[in-house]
Amino acid sequence: MQYRPSMTEPMLTGLRVVDMTQYLSGPTVTRLMAEMGADIVKIEQAPHGDPIRSTLFLTDGRSGYFVQQNRGKKSVCLDFDTVEGRAILDELIAEADILVENYGPNVLERRGLDYESLAKKHPRLIYASISGFGRKGSYSHKTCFDLIAQSFSGMVNATGEPDGAPMPVGSSYADVVAGVHAFAGIGMSLYHRERTGRGGHIDIAMVDALFHGHELAVQGASITKGKWRAKRGGRFAALNSPAGVYKGPEGWITLQVMAAQWAGFCRAMQRPELEHDERFADLKARHKQRDELNAIIEEWMATFPSDAALLERLESERVPCAPVLDAADAIHHPYFIERQMVRTINDPFMGEVVIPGNPMRFSEQTEELDLQTPCLGEHNREVLLGLGYTTEEITNLETTGVLHHRNR
Repeated sequence: MQYRPSMTEPMLTGLRVVDMTQYLSGPTVTRLMAEMGADIVKIEQAPHGDPIRSTLFLTDGRSGYFVQQNRGKKSVCLDFDTVEGRAILDELIAEADILVENYGPNVLERRGLDYESLAKKHPRLIYASISGFGRKGSYSHKTCFDLIAQSFSGMVNATGEPDGAPMPVGSSYADVVAGVHAFAGIGMSLYHRERTGRGGHIDIAMVDALFHGHELAVQGASITKGKWRAKRGGRFAALNSPAGVYKGPEGWITLQVMAAQWAGFCRAMQRPELEHDERFADLKARHKQRDELNAIIEEWMATFPSDAALLERLESERVPCAPVLDAADAIHHPYFIERQMVRTINDPFMGEVVIPGNPMRFSEQTEELDLQTPCLGEHNREVLLGLGYTTEEITNLETTGVLHHRNR
C-alpha cells in the first residue's frame, strides 16, 4: 500500500531511495529529497566511498563539501562487485521507489544495474540517471565533468570580454542545474506512476540542462539563418543598455534598465533631459551609444559616498539594481538570513558549518529538518538488520571486506 504522510510529516516521508551517486550532480538530487523527508540509502563503493569525501575543505579527514551535499542520508559502504554485496544491493533496490545514479559511461551497464536490466524485475522503479551527454546517443560514451558540459553547451562561449577568451562560470553550474532537473523529473515520474502504476527512466544530460537555458542564442541564429550570433558582452549586456556591471563608489553595482525603467533611471540620476536626448532616445540608440552612456553613468555613480547610498537612490525610482556580492559576504546579508538561504548546521566533527539552504518553499512543509551527514558505512548494520540479516552475518560481511566503515 502506498505510504500517505500525515499532516505533520515531511512531504516525502515514506519514499525509499537508493542513492548510487557521487561528487555533486547526483548528490544534489538526493540532498533535496532528504530535506523533504525521503529515506535515502547512499550506496558507497568499498573501501573509500564517495571520492568527494577526501576533497575540500577537510577537518581531521572530514570533508565540508561532502557534509553539505549528503546530510540526512544513510551510508552503506559495500563492495557490490562481490556476490554478497550484489545480493544486498538487489534487496535494497527491490524495496526502493527510486534509484538515482551518476556513474560514468557503462559502469552500471557492465554490472546489470542499468535501467533496462532492473526494470524487468522492478517495473515500478523510477530510475534517474545524470551524465554528461546522456545515457542514449552517440556521445553517451564521453567522459564529462562540469567544465566540459559548460563548454559543449555554448555557455562558456557566451561568457567573458568581447575580445577576450571565453570563460566558464565560477561554480559547478552544470552539475547543480542537472541535479535540479533530475529532481523535477522524479516528481513528474512519481505523478505518472500514481496514475499508471509504471516507473520509468529519467535520462538527464548536463549538456542538455545547460543548452535548455539559451533564451536567445538558439532561436536567434535560426530565425536569422545564422546572420545573428550571440556574442560575449563582457561586463555589459550585449543586447540592452544600460545593463551590466558598473563601478560604484566602493564596489560593483549591477543594473538592468529596460525600456520601462529608462525614465525612472534618468530621474534617479537627476538628469531628466537624458530621457529624450536623441543619443539615448530608445533602446537601439542607447545600445549604439552605450560606451558614452556607460561613462556618464559611472561618473555619476562616483559622486556617492557609498554603494548603499547609491542603491538607495536607484531603488527610490524602482530601478532594477543589486550589489555584486561575494558569497562569503552574502552569508551575513539579511536577505539570505531571512529567507533561510544560509543555514548553520552542527556537524559532530567539524562543529558549526554554514551551508546554502533549500531554495524551495512549500506551504505543506515549513520546518527545516535537523539532518546529520553520515560517516562512511555508518548505517551498514541498521540497514542490513532492516533487511533481515543477523548480527553474526553482518559481522562476517565486515570481516570479509564486503562491508566497510570509517569514523569520518
